[in-house]
Amino acid sequence: MSDLNPLHASAALYVVATPLGNLHDITLRALEILRVVDVVAAEDTRHSQRLLAAHGLSPRMLPVHEHNEQEGATRIIALLEAGQHVALITDAGTPAVSDPGARLVARVQAAGFPVVPVPGPCAAVAALSVSGLGVGQFRFVGFLPTKPTARRAALEALRSDEATLIFYEAPHRVLECVEDMAATLEPEREIVFCRELTKLFEQIERMPLAQALDWIKADANRQRGEFVLLLAPAPVAEGVPAQARHVLELLLAEGLPVKSAAKLAAEISGTARNPLYDLALELKATRN
Repeated sequence: MSDLNPLHASAALYVVATPLGNLHDITLRALEILRVVDVVAAEDTRHSQRLLAAHGLSPRMLPVHEHNEQEGATRIIALLEAGQHVALITDAGTPAVSDPGARLVARVQAAGFPVVPVPGPCAAVAALSVSGLGVGQFRFVGFLPTKPTARRAALEALRSDEATLIFYEAPHRVLECVEDMAATLEPEREIVFCRELTKLFEQIERMPLAQALDWIKADANRQRGEFVLLLAPAPVAEGVPAQARHVLELLLAEGLPVKSAAKLAAEISGTARNPLYDLALELKATRN
């Protein structure tokens, strides 16, 4: 690529990030790529046409969504073989991040064609930047399982994670998702609701998980729109690493006496027994 020509010398797929909501959030490079490629592959062509028209663009378009991604990949590879450049966009944010595109990218790479990132908006990173939780590590989880049993199991598996956790959730599932978080995780852990980022009704709220269910139920509007939910890292009891705490909690949940659970958790985790015993007493008192 050169400053005069934004495209590769050979045919390539450009993975182009587009605005989450505010149309002004598109980058100058993204607009230039979308202007000069031969085809724009879009998750929803009607939705994307509004964005493109707002910036005076009217490219040839091809639908590529979760239901036809493999077929779409075959068509795009054929276009690339014919020497054409293709841009991939989704309804909002960065393609292939909890959105269609990952399988397409893999197929294009396997076919030997360049895949070029054109970075820009990403809901997970935007939410993390305003959460106040982005000090250390973070883990992007994306969408949790839709079924309650699987969702709670996934949350339980993440319980001792020492990174900030980032989730996406749809409006029709956000209430039950928060219910499962409140039932599975520590009440003192902080949660940040990021709703409708960059849009007219954008809302960012931070609170202890113990308050989250009452907050979201207090106003039906709080269950509308697209959500990013962020959870603070697992709380660490003094002298007790998160993994050791998790082991202890599992043992107590199986009904082991406090003393036995603390001793076994110490042997498994290599953590001193006394802090685990004190923590076990606290956990037992909380559950009673």
